Amino acid sequence: MKNFYLLLLSLFFAINIQAQAIYKTIDSEKLGEKRELKIQLPRNYNPEEKRTYPLIVVLDGDYLFEPIAGNIDYQSYWEDIPDCIVVGINQGDTRTDDFYYHEDTYFPIGTGASFYEFLAAELLPFIEDNYKASNFRIIFGHDLSANYINYYLFKDEPLFRAYVAFSPEFAPEMINRLQQRLSILKQETFYYMATADADIKDLRASTIQADSIISNIENEKLFYTYDDFEDTNHYGLVGRGIPKALNEIFNLFKPINAKEYKEKVLTYEGSPYEYLTKKYEDIEYFYGFEKELIENDIRAIAAASDKKDDLDSLEDLAKLVKKKFPDSMLSAYYLGMYYEKIGNLRKALLEYKGGLLLQPSQFVDKEIILEKMYNTQEALND
Repeated sequence: MKNFYLLLLSLFFAINIQAQAIYKTIDSEKLGEKRELKIQLPRNYNPEEKRTYPLIVVLDGDYLFEPIAGNIDYQSYWEDIPDCIVVGINQGDTRTDDFYYHEDTYFPIGTGASFYEFLAAELLPFIEDNYKASNFRIIFGHDLSANYINYYLFKDEPLFRAYVAFSPEFAPEMINRLQQRLSILKQETFYYMATADADIKDLRASTIQADSIISNIENEKLFYTYDDFEDTNHYGLVGRGIPKALNEIFNLFKPINAKEYKEKVLTYEGSPYEYLTKKYEDIEYFYGFEKELIENDIRAIAAASDKKDDLDSLEDLAKLVKKKFPDSMLSAYYLGMYYEKIGNLRKALLEYKGGLLLQPSQFVDKEIILEKMYNTQEALND
């Protein structure tokens, strides 16, 4: 049953990957052997560009890589999360040794310590030397590996900004140590944990216990989310948890939706344009990379500017769109809209006419530009 379910997960998400996975072998001095990696790069990845991408490290890459990579490819396609670099470490034959810890101290020792150093001192530098990875790193684990990811939290400067633990098989004392460590974090850190009603009994019990402790931590730097899924087991919860974890980690990055528009954009003390500027500045500060302006957010801010009758905000937005998308119909559409609002119909008409020579966008095409032209011309003739 376990193998059948994992096969279904792998096949389902592999459809979305579109054969993007790269298979690499890294020769590790720390481990004294070679290790196999699976790497997925963003669809439009360009090594010559200045931009960088969040790095997602997947332990138990033998079976976790495909569902995680598929989710990331799908959600980033719809701009719900940023494009990411995903790296899976195959551990099928070495899993027990890699996650080995001391029977008295419960910290990695021997082969477990070697794997710890391999990831920190060899894998991460290898990826960063060869690919455009940013410092915003996420690590995923399941049962044994979900316990192991926590050891990277105990460095003076934790290696990862987000930790995703599916049904963790906690080492003794790990829950208490987590409480102590998560309570004093000084950098914004995400921690996601999940179990399910049909999870392995002991793991479910310890995960529920951990949640009762972690959920009471008062630290504004900690962003903690917990899920207890119904009607699923130890393996099925992974498929349910991956999109939930990604949504929580990249919540700030997500496009402006109806709820944000109503509760935040329209009620913001400053102008809608100032809200947009702050949102994108916060994203860059929080995640360490710049988000490209997307059409969904442009439309939301334009609508808010119109609703609040804020012509200055609409003008600033139109100029920004012109700067970011000079060859797109977007620039003509929003500049034309601004000139319409201030009553300069001739300039609006000129913008719309010029837009016919530009490239269509996701929502603005030739038909929409022509309709704006005809309506503006009729208004001029009245």
